Amino acid sequence: MKQRFKIVFMGTPDFSVPSLEALHADGHELALVVTRPDKPRGRGRKLDAPPVKKSAVRLGLTVIQPPSLRDEAARQALRTAQADFFVVVAYGHILTETILAMPGRGCINVHASLLPRYRGPAPIHWAVINGEKETGVTTMMMDKGLDTGDILLKTVEPVAAGDTAGSLHDRLAVLGARLLCRTLDGLAEGTIQRIPQEHALATYAPLLKKTDGLIDWRKPAALIESFIRGMNPWPGAFTFWGSRRLKIFRTETAAATTTAPPGTIVKASAHELTVATGRGDLAILEIQEASGSRLPIAEFLRGFRIAPGDMLA
Repeated sequence: MKQRFKIVFMGTPDFSVPSLEALHADGHELALVVTRPDKPRGRGRKLDAPPVKKSAVRLGLTVIQPPSLRDEAARQALRTAQADFFVVVAYGHILTETILAMPGRGCINVHASLLPRYRGPAPIHWAVINGEKETGVTTMMMDKGLDTGDILLKTVEPVAAGDTAGSLHDRLAVLGARLLCRTLDGLAEGTIQRIPQEHALATYAPLLKKTDGLIDWRKPAALIESFIRGMNPWPGAFTFWGSRRLKIFRTETAAATTTAPPGTIVKASAHELTVATGRGDLAILEIQEASGSRLPIAEFLRGFRIAPGDMLA
């Protein structure tokens, strides 16, 4: 009979939800779910619960939403849980050594990269931006460093040519949930050997801001194409045509047809919009004007007269 553990689950966004639901379906005792506070969203600024809270409520689990884990009431709740493991999946707060020492058997993290590569808060985005051919998910025992703990298990996932950060995120969330359950089974059976990370091979995936989506047309077309996919759906890749802010969702590379400066529109017709880059040209396939909808390029060009020689800045 499979061993079941008593677990405190810490997570916040959509990526965390499959792991929470998998633990519940696998029969582990979820003593407590810890997530971030509700946030105001939309034009009405109404409070909206994070995805993990919504899932936990549906499952009938106890939820707390401390503004910080320095909150004494939250710490007392964690101590009272007397958990075997704290499981952390994209929670959004760093755990102090005091909290890491609370569970009887330690803290497990599900991280969306093949550690030690892409430590940090945005591993999925940066794997796509950097044109990686594969990435994956790692489970590790947490320590006081940022994603530096001993590796438990890994699973590899190819990055397809058309993958965006969004499409890859959804697959890795499901793979991470499966890997988490395998990890707990292996720990129960004593079949997992902890492997220290090779810190010299570590790379970092820093948090992205909205302003990071600005396209640099001086880069090669292939790198810009990967950048746009890595910024999709958030924070979004964008450029400027005059005073208009254009958000670009999908492109494809093309051989250079001119020696025009990067950012120059080199082809513009009823169905085509191609931009010169630092090396090669880039055809824009899906685009959105700031006040409009996301459109295929042919529909967008019905409403906007962009001509060869115009510049994207």
